[in-house]
Amino acid sequence: MKELTELYAAFFRIGCVNFGGGYAMLPLLERDLVTRRGWTTMDDLADYFAIGQCTPGIIALNVSTFIGYKKKGVAGAIASTTGFLTGPIIIILLIAAFLSNFADLAIVQHAFAGIRVCVCVLILNAILKLWKKSIVDKTTFILYLVILFMAAVAPSILSVNVPKAILVIASGVFGILFGRSGKEAAA
Repeated sequence: MKELTELYAAFFRIGCVNFGGGYAMLPLLERDLVTRRGWTTMDDLADYFAIGQCTPGIIALNVSTFIGYKKKGVAGAIASTTGFLTGPIIIILLIAAFLSNFADLAIVQHAFAGIRVCVCVLILNAILKLWKKSIVDKTTFILYLVILFMAAVAPSILSVNVPKAILVIASGVFGILFGRSGKEAAA
């Protein structure tokens, strides 16, 4: 029961500061779950983010569920997920109750503009961390360029819009058939 309470409390704290979504949360999750608590490794966390991106729902919520499951099975997944959701639900209810009264104020609009800039920086930081763990050799860099082209360039230039799920599945298959994992490349 103590471990379930720890999972709930840890993800409650993380959920309360989940500004900017999953990728913006990567540095916080790394510091709290990898460095401080030792509940997972950075490689596993990167894998959880990849899976979390491919599954329905919020990336950071999916990651909390994966880590809870890894620690304590289904009960851990429920504790982590519930903990992660509790804070945001309370915060959203409070904001919904009061924001409509203040949303038009210049100070509130300026605050949101500042928050958006901060979230962009947090996301960029997460991208750079994931880049270092993911792009480990020429093969992974070429795969990155192909996927970037198909996801970002092809839809606007060639009017070819490949579903993102297909790109993820194709990348996984490519990795299985032709690639090496970051662990093997680093060895």
